[in-house]
Order: sequence, then structure tokens, then C-alpha cells
Amino acid sequence: MLLHTAALWNPQSLNTLTNGSVEGMNVTATNPPSAVLHDGTRIPVTKAGGGPYLLLPVRTAPYDAATAATMRAWGGDPDLGPTLVNGLTDLCTVIAADYEGHRLTNPAPATLTASNVAADLLAIADAAGAERFAIYGYSWLAMAALQLAVRTSRLEGLVMGGFPPIDGPYAAMLAVTRAAHDAAQAAASSPSPATPEAAPGDWDAAGIQADPDQTAQFVTLYEDLQMFDDSARQLTIPRLCFVGELDNIVYGPQWGDTRVVIADAVRDHHDELTAQGWTVGILPGLDHLGAMRGDTVVPLLRGWLLAGALSRKGASG
Repeated sequence: MLLHTAALWNPQSLNTLTNGSVEGMNVTATNPPSAVLHDGTRIPVTKAGGGPYLLLPVRTAPYDAATAATMRAWGGDPDLGPTLVNGLTDLCTVIAADYEGHRLTNPAPATLTASNVAADLLAIADAAGAERFAIYGYSWLAMAALQLAVRTSRLEGLVMGGFPPIDGPYAAMLAVTRAAHDAAQAAASSPSPATPEAAPGDWDAAGIQADPDQTAQFVTLYEDLQMFDDSARQLTIPRLCFVGELDNIVYGPQWGDTRVVIADAVRDHHDELTAQGWTVGILPGLDHLGAMRGDTVVPLLRGWLLAGALSRKGASG
């Protein structure tokens, strides 16, 4: 599975990657605001709850039943966004926007650099009226949140899941995304005959179901990050990072047998991270998909919030 999105292997999910409000969410407006991103495209933004702002770049629109069933079969959590939003709005004002889904339906193959991703996240916060806010991201969106944190003084807190704050797998992910892009280009230029549906969990057999522009944007992003030195960045805001203890991803031959080290990087730098002020969680028995599930993440975020990670400054009231 590509670290940035499982949707590249699932044509059904690509057809349903649109944003929207969640039934049962106490959103603040019938017609939610939208943010203008660096490429001029607009992304809907929803806001729910009260108190300090917490930005979640997650999808809140429900999936159709067939897509949800497929996601569950492959270990995903189709209810992730609603679970996060509804589990946190009593403690904070949640800002939600489906940034990954937007980038899959509105790819930016030449311009998805780290600085532009950070600018996009700031634009989402601006659309919600949040001058100061915290952010939680998982997988590549955790890396995006870190890129935001090193570029702005507006953050009050940072939560990274499924991506190490120190010794991040930037070179490995560039290799994987280049392989994905090569496969997407090959499929686009010479479509292969239909193949039997892959068994859930067999990511190599599943192949790539993506437009080359979708994969190209992640090549652009990871190329831009090759000179980024995460060990040199010192942050002072409240910070939490967590990973599943089994979250080291080994790709097959079509990906160059690349190993993406996530959990081991957090373990190896645990003392350094805690010395820098990070709260660190290594979750027993969980892999990359398991550690991102809503029923896993909500208690972690609630504990962090209840421990006083965020002040009431800039609260929405």
C-alpha cells in the first residue's frame, strides 16, 4: 500500500472522493465555507463544536455501502472522519476538510510542493476563521502537518500519526511514489486486460488504479522534501506522535523491494523525541492502517486535549 493513500488501488473509492457534511454533525452553517488552495481550486470546509480550533484534514462525507465494505475488507475505516469529528467536538472546534480526496480529484502534478501544501492547510484554517489552531494528520498528512508547523507561528499544537517526526522516510517514499507513477503511466499508455480481483491485503496483486497526474503530484512532493532535515527542526508547541508498533512497510519487487521505516524510526528516536518535548505513543499490535482507525485515534486525541495541550486562546466560543 502506498503510504499516501490506499485509494490508488481502489477505483470505487476514487469515484466517491467528494467532500460534504456528516449526518449528525453540529456544523455551523448550512452552506459550509470553502478555501481557495494554491492552484486556485476550492475545497469545502466544515466546522463543528466549540473551544480551541483543531484542524483535521479528513473526509467527512459518508461512503456508499459497497465502497465502505471494500475498505473494511482491506483494513480501512470508512467511518474515520465522522468518528473523529463526533468524538472531539465536546472538547474543541473541529475544522474538517478532505484534503487528500481533493488532491485525488484535483491533482496538482507540478505544484504540490511542501510549501504549497502548508499554504493550502493555512487557507483551510483561514476559511474557518481560525487564527490559531492545532492540527492532526496521519500518514502523509502527518508529514504535511509537520511542514506546516515549521513554516508558521499560528499553530498551537501538532499531532502526527503514522509518520515519524525525526528520520522520516522521505527517500523511501520517493522511490515508492516514482514506482507508482511509472506504473500509472504504463497503464495509461497501454491498458492491460482485466485481471481477477485481488484478495484483500494483497497490495502487490491489486496494482495501481490511478491517473498519472495523481501519482505525479506525490513525486513532486517527495522530490521537494529530499533536502528537508527533520532532525534540525525544533518546535516548542505541544506535540504528540504515535505509530503502530508493526508499522514498517515492506513493498514487493514492483516497488523495488523498498522498506518504509516508520515504527522503528520512532522507537530509535524515542528518547530524543521525549527530550524535545514530544509525547510519544507506540501502539501494541497495530500496523499502519490499524493505528489510523477512528476508535484508536479518538482516545489518544481526547487524552492529549484533556491533558491541557490546547489553551482557550482563539476559541470560537
